Amino acid sequence: MAFNHLPAGVHDALTPLSVTPVTHSVPMAKNHRSDRSQAHAASRPSPGTVLDRLASGPSRAARITHTEHLPPRAGRHAVWPDRIRSEVIAAVQACGIEHPWAHQALAAEHALDGDSVVVATGTASGKSLAYLVPVMSTLLDGAEAPNGRGATALYLAPTKALAADQCRSVKKLSQPLGTSVRPAVYDGDTPFEEREWIRQYANYVLTNPDMLHRGILPSHPRWSSFLKSLRYVVVDECHTYRGVFGSHVAQVLRRLRRLCARYGSSPVFLLASATAAEPAVAARRLTGLPVVEVADDASPRGELVFALWEPPLTELQGEKGAPVRRTATAETADLLTDLTVQGVRSVAFVRSRRGAELISVIAQERLAEVDRSLARRVAAYRGGYLPEERRALERALHSGELLGLAATTALELGVDVSGLDAVVIAGYPGTRASLWQQAGRAGRSGQGALAVLVARDDPLDTFLVHHPEALFDQPVESTVLDPDNPYVLAPHLCAAAAELPLTEEDLDLFGPACADVLPQLEAAKLLRRRTKAWHWTRRERAADLTDIRGAGGRPVQVVEADTGRLLGTVDAGAAHSTVHEGAVHLHQGRTYLVRTLDLEDSVALVEQAEPPYSTVARDTTSISILETDTEIPWGAGRLCYGSVEVTNQVVSYLRRRLITGEVLGETKLDLPPRTLRTRAVWWTVTEDQLDEARITPEILGGSLHAAEHASIGMLPLFATCDRWDIGGVSIPLHPDTLLPTVFVYDGHPGGAGFAERAFHTARAWLTATREAIASCECDAGCPSCIQSPKCGNGNDPLHKRGAVRLLTVLLRGAPEGEPPAPPAAAPAARRRPAATGRPPAGARRPGRTRHRGHRPPRSAPPPDAPPD
Repeated sequence: MAFNHLPAGVHDALTPLSVTPVTHSVPMAKNHRSDRSQAHAASRPSPGTVLDRLASGPSRAARITHTEHLPPRAGRHAVWPDRIRSEVIAAVQACGIEHPWAHQALAAEHALDGDSVVVATGTASGKSLAYLVPVMSTLLDGAEAPNGRGATALYLAPTKALAADQCRSVKKLSQPLGTSVRPAVYDGDTPFEEREWIRQYANYVLTNPDMLHRGILPSHPRWSSFLKSLRYVVVDECHTYRGVFGSHVAQVLRRLRRLCARYGSSPVFLLASATAAEPAVAARRLTGLPVVEVADDASPRGELVFALWEPPLTELQGEKGAPVRRTATAETADLLTDLTVQGVRSVAFVRSRRGAELISVIAQERLAEVDRSLARRVAAYRGGYLPEERRALERALHSGELLGLAATTALELGVDVSGLDAVVIAGYPGTRASLWQQAGRAGRSGQGALAVLVARDDPLDTFLVHHPEALFDQPVESTVLDPDNPYVLAPHLCAAAAELPLTEEDLDLFGPACADVLPQLEAAKLLRRRTKAWHWTRRERAADLTDIRGAGGRPVQVVEADTGRLLGTVDAGAAHSTVHEGAVHLHQGRTYLVRTLDLEDSVALVEQAEPPYSTVARDTTSISILETDTEIPWGAGRLCYGSVEVTNQVVSYLRRRLITGEVLGETKLDLPPRTLRTRAVWWTVTEDQLDEARITPEILGGSLHAAEHASIGMLPLFATCDRWDIGGVSIPLHPDTLLPTVFVYDGHPGGAGFAERAFHTARAWLTATREAIASCECDAGCPSCIQSPKCGNGNDPLHKRGAVRLLTVLLRGAPEGEPPAPPAAAPAARRRPAATGRPPAGARRPGRTRHRGHRPPRSAPPPDAPPD
């Protein structure tokens, strides 16, 4: 029996420049964004008052497990470098900013010196102004060239909303400069009639990595005048470029640097990041260049009250009779409703598109019972909307027409939502960096703010609300990305060769893994070597070989069956589990049922309905070891890291009653299996360790399964991942190890760095896992400790006490210190990429690694056990 958990998606030391600090004379000052009305600011209740109102009532107050108070902080001013054009300084002063903060002036100095720099300071600390001032000054210089375009700049944002918001800010700031600064957004929503003007005349182009990958780089001859004058590349919110997405973006930026060099330019990279651990290290991996770090935040900060909120247990029973806690969705909808009634401008951040829609619907219904006009002042905001829908919501948010918004991370990333009083976060967002980024959306005009983290019924959330030191006393995580992932590298080498033939001189730019990948691309007849260069051989566009978001294929269009109207899209990788036949799909507050899913044409036909339930997909998984890169003894057991092959199939879905989460039934599905080659960490235990932990054959499977669930839930505390980025499998007798084994793997082809991070922090990770299970107040296991919402086996079997004893014994044998790093250059057989994500034709499957010298476990899986 196998139990599974499948996912859904050293910088160079440089001497700091001398900047004369000026102590701010008042506690607060304007940042570069416009303030809302002073009347509104003056009428705001304090964050503590707002929280007291939310917690009023005997049952509400008990839900707050901890309140953290961050006092206000005064700012430190400096002066702009004397090389900044006086016209630019005057334009900035016209916006009410007399002097920059010290970190803004320092970053501008580095940019003018030609040093790539990352500004890693807090939310609303003025990072945008830190790069805009030197960029605008340089563009002003370039405007005096004979062709009026002697300098250009490229701005990259992870979302369309952020690029559009930044364009508005640039236009406003540069208005006194006339036509010297010509900003324009170039993305998938840009009308075709505007695109030629942008290519020929815009000198500040705002886009996203997707458009750079698919639209700009493959068409570089049409962008030649822009690229040969490119002086700056701004990479905003660079901490979001992590995992597989970050690895893709790293290769896209290397392709950009290669083309710029061909056109005679060498742009300086200016990166902006939320506060992060080792930001210069991550920025260097992302760009491939030395990067200076500016991380001393000199901006003022308003008071922040941060509450941890745990929903109460209900009288309902879940799977296997486990107690059910009120959902974070229902709790967040209540809080958003209460905040709206109080007139408190708020955003509720939700992890899923469905959750954002559901919270919006519930809040609107409850507000209508109080005042019908209030219902219209709450909405949902998420990816997948049509462009005109997104723009309308952004305008309503800016104007104050909307009081409350239930949003996905599309609004986390720097979009100007100044004037917000409160932020509600429905479930830990996966990293401390994202948590602080979301909390920082409120109070952006210098006023006090309230942030509330509402815990989901989940091991990590439950652990955090009862261990606040893990949030407030720990640094934010390091950004994990792997540009050398061959599944990432291969399609970008093809794309680079299609842009310009790939030469030996280019290989250093793309990294050491090229030596292994290029022969495989030649064998697959994707590239052909002629004399000293590799050429793209196909008629199709090489840039279409990969989706840099890691979606793995063409997005599935969601179409209303009766009208043929396109409602939106769903990533191909998530389609099996979200828009299968019978799935409930939410869009703009309306509920639809999926009638059919056509995988060949990538279309899901839906019809409007009002079912009293939501749907959750179930799947099965099997896993085999392809290669073990490194292993260390943990007592008699082993901790290993290497390559695996995972086969997954969505087999059914559950119908769960809204609000309560009660399971109403299960329906079988007939969908094809999918295979994933990725990276994993796994640990084994021996019979002696099982004896020591008092694990009998009857509870072995449940103990392993429970430990697997909890370890997946806790890993986001140690790696910059979401629990949906990773998967797991546990099996009492694995055919490759011949021992009881628990696997945790990256849910992306070739890996994303999360399993490697788990290997290096295994002792701390599994210690926290054991503590999370042992400290839970339930008797036999619940969603707060060992049950998982995405378990392919319906959370059966699970054994809570057995998992605690097993992890206790395992940790006794854990070595001190961090495990050694895997070999820098893995064998070619370790991972066999092709641009399609599959091994080249004729590639021989690597032999499985077996560990000898251990007795097999005392029990094999029962013959009637469901596959994982």
